[in-house]
Order: sequence, then structure tokens, then C-alpha cells
Amino acid sequence: MNISAGKKIKTGLFTLISLALLLVLLYLIGNHRNLFSNTITVYADFKNIAGTKEGNYVRFAGINIGMVESIHIVNDTTVRLQMSIEKKIQPYIKSDALASIGSDGLMGDKLIQIAPGTNDSPLVKDGGVLLTTPPVNVDKIMNNLARVADNAALLTEGLSNIIAKVNNGKGSVGRLLNDSKLANNLETTIHNANETVGSIKKTANSVTENMKAAKSNFLLKGYFKKKERKRIKDSTAKAQKIIDIQKKPKE
Repeated sequence: MNISAGKKIKTGLFTLISLALLLVLLYLIGNHRNLFSNTITVYADFKNIAGTKEGNYVRFAGINIGMVESIHIVNDTTVRLQMSIEKKIQPYIKSDALASIGSDGLMGDKLIQIAPGTNDSPLVKDGGVLLTTPPVNVDKIMNNLARVADNAALLTEGLSNIIAKVNNGKGSVGRLLNDSKLANNLETTIHNANETVGSIKKTANSVTENMKAAKSNFLLKGYFKKKERKRIKDSTAKAQKIIDIQKKPKE
């Protein structure tokens, strides 16, 4: 069967377009996985990788610089991540750089975050192992937040019930706020108490003034002088008795 020239042209164009799309797709995948860029390999050991998977980004100073190539279980307490990072970033990463597991947003994919390290440390080498910090336990944080939210709901409900009772005049505070007669009685009681305290203070001042006046009165002056002499005599006798006891030789 003869194929027309038009069909041949259409078939050729379709093939060329398919090849072009395949090449573009291969380039995008290779660029995404740094297949066409110069990279180095570094490792990081964790006790728990917190859901990290192959293909997760490696980030430095907020910039994606590589990805997790593979994950290997070293022993029952250690999981090793193999990461490829762009070689042009190597001058900024020191041998004491710190790797940690984070998230791209609160609920986003996991990623590896690398802190640069100290200036006087040597550069990380191809095949080097980075220091690590334990990942944050997001599940534990979410559970704690859930408990806090539950406690806040209970507290809010309790306060709402108390306020409702106060507004309805229940309890001492509610009666005080809603019963004007009770409030007026309380105000009157406080006012009377203040007046009583004032009267007691005035009486005390008056007694003090009367005592001073009595001491100055020539009729009673002899009586107060006699009491003062007796007080002095008793004090002198007590002091002399103490001195005699101290002077008495001990047996």
C-alpha cells in the first residue's frame, strides 16, 4: 500500500515533536536531580529521619542546593542519608557544618537543612560526613497543641458558666452585682464602720490629751510624781540586785 507524501510528513513531524518532548523531559528530570551539574556527595547520620525520603531537597541558607540520593540503615540506631550537593556550594560548607531535618512549611515535605559551620574549620570533602541534630518531633508538638486546645476549651466553658451564673444573680458575687438592695446595705455597713473607726480614733486622742492635762494639773501632779519616784526606786532595786548576784563569788 502506497503512503501519501502528506502522511509521511505528518508522521515525521510527530516523531520529531515526540523526540523533542522526550529530550526536554530528560533535561528537566536531569536538571532536577543535578545530573548535568558538577556535584559532590556528603553523608549525614540520624537516629530517626522523621519521614525523609529519597528525592527530598537539601537546603542551605534557604536555597535548594541538592537532594537526598539514597537512604541506608547502618545499624539498629543509625540511618545514613546520602546527599548530592552542588560543588559550587562546597566553599561555604565547613567540615563541622550541621545537618538537620526540617519541613517545607508546617505540613510540607521533609528536607535537609545545612548550617555552614565555623569559619576556621576546613571545607567539607567529597564523601564527608556532616554533624547532625535530632529532628523535631512534630507529632508530639501537635499532640501537645491538641491538649492545650482541649484545656482552653474546658476553661472557656467554665468561665462561661461562671459568668452566666453571675448574670443570673446566683452566688454571692451574682447577688451583689444584681441585687441593688444588698449592694446598698453593704455600702451602708462600710460607711458605718468608717464612722466607728473615726470615733474610736477621736476618743483615743481625747484620752491622750486628758492624761497630759492631768499630769500638768497641780492637784494631781504630786500623785504622778509619787508614781514616777516609785518606778525609779523599783528599777534601781532590781538593778542593784542583779549587780549583787554578779559580784557574789561562785562556789
